[in-house]
Amino acid sequence: MGRFGLRLLMGLVGLSLLAFYGLAAWLTYALLATFWANRPPLGTTVLVVAGMTVVFGYLSYQFGTARILSSLDAVEIPRREAPGLYDRVDQLAAEMDVDSPRLLVAEMSLPNALALGSAGNGVVVLDRALFRFLTDEELLAILAHEFAHLESRDSLVQTMAYSAMRTVVGFVTFAFLPLLLFVTGVARAMAWIRGRPAEWSKGLFGQFQLFVHNGVALVFLVLTLLIRAHSRRREFAADDRAAEVTGRPLALARALSKIDRISNPDWGLLSPLYTRGDEDNGLGRIFSTHPGTDDRVERLVERANATRPQAIRLRY
Repeated sequence: MGRFGLRLLMGLVGLSLLAFYGLAAWLTYALLATFWANRPPLGTTVLVVAGMTVVFGYLSYQFGTARILSSLDAVEIPRREAPGLYDRVDQLAAEMDVDSPRLLVAEMSLPNALALGSAGNGVVVLDRALFRFLTDEELLAILAHEFAHLESRDSLVQTMAYSAMRTVVGFVTFAFLPLLLFVTGVARAMAWIRGRPAEWSKGLFGQFQLFVHNGVALVFLVLTLLIRAHSRRREFAADDRAAEVTGRPLALARALSKIDRISNPDWGLLSPLYTRGDEDNGLGRIFSTHPGTDDRVERLVERANATRPQAIRLRY
């Protein structure tokens, strides 16, 4: 095939791409236009979308909890084998607005604890190593921190927030989809016609497509940062609640310091649930779901120095 034949073939491919993307853009636009023309009242639309977000978020929460427990291969601690531990757990639960949760032990990738569920049907999973290097007082402080998460239903709230974020990003993406398809088709078609298909993103239309794509990504990023910031605030709140109930903020500070010294976690399925913050640099901190351990310990030490132990006392 000569040079002219090759250019002709590439031109035909470009026109085919333009037709394909143009048709996809038109069909998507027609679907959006039909929906808009037959849209229900705004209040009804908001209620339906909000309801679907809540339903899918709750289902994600339930399946996610089951998936995590399955991945951990955790074993429930029988009450008859640890009566002293359960006595302290029952007393702690009585001081807080939670039912006594199930206590499970697992071999995690690092010594840690996590709370799943809510105040009425919670589960607390403890890494087996915590029983070796934490004192009874420190272990109870960690349990109080996890109970605080159950009390405020933090894991459910976080799951709902992520579900709402996916809904918002989905609507934004779908609203811009006809334009994105059309611009992408033009950019790819022109690149093939020019004989440089690999450089389709460098032209004017390719740059515009990238601009819109980055705009949607920016919405996703901002919402993610807001959710992560809320998560860090909830960690501080759980620390404060644990210190309030036990009256021993230094016990929690010591426990967090011990966990931090021996932990070096990698990002994975359970990372958003871990007790410690694992990012030291500035960018890592704003993306982290947990505050830095140093910040948490400093707040607890300041609390211990500023106030005397409260009247609530748990037996050890």
